[in-house]
Amino acid sequence: MEVFPYRVELDRFSGPMDLLLYLVRRNEVDLRHLPIARITSQFQEYIEVLQELDLGLVGDFVVMASTLIEIKSRMVLPEENEVEASADEPPISAGDPRSELIQQLLEYRRFKEAAVALETRADEWQERYPRLAGDRPTTAKDPTADRIKEVELWDLVSALSRILRRADVAPEGHIRYDETPISVYVEQIGNRVHAEGEVRFTSLFDSTTLRSKITGMFLAVLELLRHHSFRAQQDEDFGEIVIRPPLPVSDRL
Repeated sequence: MEVFPYRVELDRFSGPMDLLLYLVRRNEVDLRHLPIARITSQFQEYIEVLQELDLGLVGDFVVMASTLIEIKSRMVLPEENEVEASADEPPISAGDPRSELIQQLLEYRRFKEAAVALETRADEWQERYPRLAGDRPTTAKDPTADRIKEVELWDLVSALSRILRRADVAPEGHIRYDETPISVYVEQIGNRVHAEGEVRFTSLFDSTTLRSKITGMFLAVLELLRHHSFRAQQDEDFGEIVIRPPLPVSDRL
């Protein structure tokens, strides 16, 4: 049986701007007072994880990281009429190197919030008004159009980063490499979640120290969330992520 290469395309539902907004929320800072040094350092940490996943979109993140580094370097240069402020969160001024990026982020956030609002209203409209037979789609739903909530995604990437930094996870060598198809991990993890009812994300990786296997299992989790209606939930911000099976069909209607 021919095995086709498997790839998870994150660019269908996320990108550098999404990651920046996530980091702003995670740091609980005002977007207009972007702490560029702190955000740049954290952004680079996420790039390291994305490179482990070998995703084609990493180039876009590298470009954004270069922009952040340039802004950071420009901010250490003294400017005339500079207002006294903390090094981490200086105020925005007309010549502030962050101003263009912040404006882009504000605009991006407005469009994103508008898109979410429209999607919510569309869901409410469909619940109020039943679809007529003539309104049914002529083609089946494309599962590749499914999206993972970006907070779920970046929290999962953050958790993966912590796993890869464990002392017992050794750098990959050319001799030891896991070539197990992602579909195998999808079946194994899916069966475990169904059997146990819920599984802590970190516990999935307790028995392996092989980086390529950890990466493959992580991509399998994304597959379960994106295409198989599994759920990733946190009881508190930045806490343990729990993977749960799909809701019954009756609860999803």
